[in-house]
Amino acid sequence: MKTLILNGSPRQNGDTASLIEKITEKLPGEYKILNAYRCNISPCVDCRHCWENRGCAIRDEMQEVYKYIEECDNILIASPLYFSELTGKLLDLGSRLQTYFCARFFRKEEPVIKAKKGAVVLVGGGDGAVGKAYDTACTLLHHMNCYEIHEAVYSHNTNERPAVEDAKALLEVSGVLKFFANGSRRSHNSKEGSEEWLPLNSTVL
Repeated sequence: MKTLILNGSPRQNGDTASLIEKITEKLPGEYKILNAYRCNISPCVDCRHCWENRGCAIRDEMQEVYKYIEECDNILIASPLYFSELTGKLLDLGSRLQTYFCARFFRKEEPVIKAKKGAVVLVGGGDGAVGKAYDTACTLLHHMNCYEIHEAVYSHNTNERPAVEDAKALLEVSGVLKFFANGSRRSHNSKEGSEEWLPLNSTVL
């Protein structure tokens, strides 16, 4: 089982990262974490290359991400809420999925053959307005051929209580783990090939 985790948080040790860590502690199979604030991925520039051609004309680290999207089994989008929405850098990355839309709409092709499961983790300091961000995340997941999406994991009021102390959010994390692992034959202790996706020539800070 392979899982792609898209982390939209600029904080390396913040609430979003803490819930991702809770998931990866018990996530079976291999996983890759892509941090939208630390990778070398530009937003879509509407060059319209993908109207007629497969893939994307921008040659950056997104090319590697496309390959992993094609082969993975699960995709998790995790983000803090900024004005009730996913973070800007995560939306920049998401805009590069435009090539999948154009494949279906203009070229009448299926860009991602393998069906996947999707999940969304959101954290915020406010009162729980999660609908807009969850809908956006689901749109991105659908474009990556996530045929089944788990209900949102959400920890709010993180200004007063860390997400790792939110019992409801931790219970929902357990639900995501079961959802992803369903059908997998790999052990929950298997960690082969797991890594954090980093910019080229960089190290974990």
